[in-house]
Amino acid sequence: MRRALPFTALLAAVVLTAGCASTPAAPAATDPAPPAAEELTGEVTVFAAASLTASFDDLAAAFTAEHPAVQIVPSYDGSSTLATQIIEGAPVDVFASADEANMQKVVDAGLAADPQLFATNTLTIVVPAGNPAGITGIEDFADESLTIVLCAPEVPCGAASEKVFAAAGVTASVDSFEQNVTAVLTKVATGEADAGLVYVTDAAIGAGDVDTVKTTGADAVVNRYPLVVLDSAPNADAAAAFAEFVVGEAGQTVLAEYGFGAP
Repeated sequence: MRRALPFTALLAAVVLTAGCASTPAAPAATDPAPPAAEELTGEVTVFAAASLTASFDDLAAAFTAEHPAVQIVPSYDGSSTLATQIIEGAPVDVFASADEANMQKVVDAGLAADPQLFATNTLTIVVPAGNPAGITGIEDFADESLTIVLCAPEVPCGAASEKVFAAAGVTASVDSFEQNVTAVLTKVATGEADAGLVYVTDAAIGAGDVDTVKTTGADAVVNRYPLVVLDSAPNADAAAAFAEFVVGEAGQTVLAEYGFGAP
């Protein structure tokens, strides 16, 4: 029979076995978590075409909801007026034009590069609600007995209007040229004019105060809207984020709701 080991021998064996066991490795040092991206702050001054007023007000609110420390400060007018102000030194972060020609003026002045297209738009005839003058089409704009208002030729909606008339072979009898499309819409809506040409997006906003008339050939004249962050933008990081928001899915959804076409 096997004899039991003395207690002291058994204890020594246990100690020896424990000493031979591998010591658990110390936890590996982990790299510190990368710092969170710096929150955008400050004001972003946006010069935008008058036809973008309602949509850009909504875009500004949506962007600010994601970036509460940023304030979007929009200024709306005819694209030609805004381009001139930028070239003359206005401190602007983002410029959104209703056409590529006025954007090109800013690019040619060396103030920005690589604008992005973000929307399209077309024109339509608007008349006061009920169409009291009985306007039936673009040919009526040659009637000197009617009061006609259009955007000035240097404004994108004015340049587009000239193309519509040229395609139709019509010489418009114009009583007043306005510096932005909002002014045209206002004069028609208040009954100061019998008819005018505005963007379909503006006509939709004025629904109730104005009616639209089928505008043959207008759908062939498409205005393309570009925007750009100015090279001298005072708040370049936040401006770039806003521009990306406009061209991104969320921004495109808002613009589509206002009737703008895809770029």
